[in-house]
Amino acid sequence: MKELMEQIKTDLMDIFTHLHENPEVSWKEFETTKYLASFLEKQGAKVRTFSECTGVIADIGEGFPVVAVRADIDALWQEVDGQFQANHSCGHDAHMTIAIGVLMTLKRLSSLPKGTIRFIFQPAEEKGDGALTMVDKGVVDDVDYLYGVHLRPEMELSDGYASPAIIHGGARFLKGTIQSDDAHGARPHLGKNAIEVGASFVSMLNGIHLDPLVPYSVKMTSFHAGGESANIIPGSATFSLDLRAQQNDTMEQLVTKVKDIAASLEKLYNTSIQLETAANVAAAEVNREAQAFMERGIIEALRNEKLHAPLVSTGGDDFHFYTIKRPHLKATMLGLGCGLTPGLHHPKMTFNREAMLDAVHILTITVLETLKEGKK
Repeated sequence: MKELMEQIKTDLMDIFTHLHENPEVSWKEFETTKYLASFLEKQGAKVRTFSECTGVIADIGEGFPVVAVRADIDALWQEVDGQFQANHSCGHDAHMTIAIGVLMTLKRLSSLPKGTIRFIFQPAEEKGDGALTMVDKGVVDDVDYLYGVHLRPEMELSDGYASPAIIHGGARFLKGTIQSDDAHGARPHLGKNAIEVGASFVSMLNGIHLDPLVPYSVKMTSFHAGGESANIIPGSATFSLDLRAQQNDTMEQLVTKVKDIAASLEKLYNTSIQLETAANVAAAEVNREAQAFMERGIIEALRNEKLHAPLVSTGGDDFHFYTIKRPHLKATMLGLGCGLTPGLHHPKMTFNREAMLDAVHILTITVLETLKEGKK
């Protein structure tokens, strides 16, 4: 297997460089989709794209079971050296490269076990609705096992190590508005001060108490009210809330508490407060059988001492919507130690690119073992 890794290494690094240097943000991955579709067709895969959205599906092999490998394809929009631009600071360029490497390696084997290997190049992970769109398009309806991969920061997992599961927490981002009339600074009794409403909101959020054994948090991350005139009391404001929970049922409890607070403040201040969900990412639902196959892949590729326990992360990934929306799926996500610094989403994020070959090796073995033993 390592000989095959060396055969594709140069091509993989060139692919990564192209993807890294041509980032595209969520739902605008048009050139990325074209590039992937063209390359995968040349590899002999059965390729499917969508007229309504970006993203690529590629199949090799035939029959059952159906084992899928998912890679996210979008970049972030962030400030880099004083200029806002699309930027692959979350590692999606690496995830695409790894999935391509698995396909290239499998195609070079003399024979494959019976079954279909599907590669899902999914758009808009950063928006939190890319996986849901793929589910709606039926791309996992016939899939039995689903594997993903994500680079991990050095502080979480050292270079050369790998984890068979990432236990992501759930995340929900709410946008809110406070709507009332402005008032003169000399006559505060004639209006409702949106800033005071916002301050009360923050105070009451800090008073939410749920099961302390399950990590959770809620905080206001933006608040905008008022203008240039210091003698006007602003009646209206917009704000954003960031909610996190390690379990999906805890997230629902947290959302209910936040809505209850908004309703209470409406009555207290006699104003209007509206909340809407801007994005929603589910907490992980890891399948033990899929995790066991991934463990075997890590041990065979890297040796037993490089196997790390499943990672618990407060971060989120819309990968987990696949299993929530299609409970028959057996899924897990590979956590890849790769010397990643300073951290995910940092504009200057960097990592050991050689580690991508480790991930290709791990996932290739995992897919093969699943095809052999994971019968439908």
